[in-house]
Amino acid sequence: MTIGVATPKGHVGTHVLRLLVQAGERPRALLRDPATLDAAIAEHVDAAVLDAWDQQTVIDATRGLSAMYWVSPTATDRDPLDAHATAARHIRAAVEENGIGRVVFQSSGGAEKRHGVGEIDGLAANELALDATGASVTHLRCGYFFTNFLMDLDSIREGVLATAMDIDQPLPWVAPADIAAIAAARLLSTSWAGRHVQGVHGPEDLSYRQVAQKLTTVLNRTVQAQQLSDDDVRVELTGLGLPSAHVEAIVMMTAGIRDDYTPENPRSYATTTPTALQGWAAAHLA
Repeated sequence: MTIGVATPKGHVGTHVLRLLVQAGERPRALLRDPATLDAAIAEHVDAAVLDAWDQQTVIDATRGLSAMYWVSPTATDRDPLDAHATAARHIRAAVEENGIGRVVFQSSGGAEKRHGVGEIDGLAANELALDATGASVTHLRCGYFFTNFLMDLDSIREGVLATAMDIDQPLPWVAPADIAAIAAARLLSTSWAGRHVQGVHGPEDLSYRQVAQKLTTVLNRTVQAQQLSDDDVRVELTGLGLPSAHVEAIVMMTAGIRDDYTPENPRSYATTTPTALQGWAAAHLA
């Protein structure tokens, strides 16, 4: 069995690669520049050049795989939804041409809406493309990553956790390592077939107000949730120099989850993962 891992240096992919190596596999790391892999990892894996927006590299890099972990990367140099649509076409071509039997895709809650969820619409396009291949596919509908806090460190230091989400609306929050554990288990298992949707919801649903309370305890400093409007976010992101397409992809990603959304996968034993926010924050933020 040869298993490929896209974005093997990412918050999730790093853990997927390690778990596969520890399971006795020699996975194939799929990334733009294999030379950037840490030397300690490189000796345990094979590597291939893959640019999600270049179809031939996707086909070449995935040739001979029996299973793969696919991540459609966020674009910083082009319209994000166009980029995801391009990646979707390319992974479909690669899976079909190379006869890859099983794919685990890092999707997101909200992708089931298909439209109106900003950048998550691009993940929905990847789901549809993979479904059309005839391969066995598991879509991991993940909650909010704990690592999103790393993009708000300055604000958290100042005691503010700002969001356009309803600060009293409970949401699933999850550690990337827990997503990786489910992904690796799915990649290693050969007992499933067909199309599956797997929620990955962390240990509990939390509102932003509850998250702020937990961060206050762990960090020993007051953190308060602050409600923003969509237009507040637009102004802030535009001020940072983001193009309008990127701004709208981010704004609508929150609005699409906040407004008129019922998850396809309710919380259950199968969707609940163990890592608590307090422990993660103590290790990575404190």
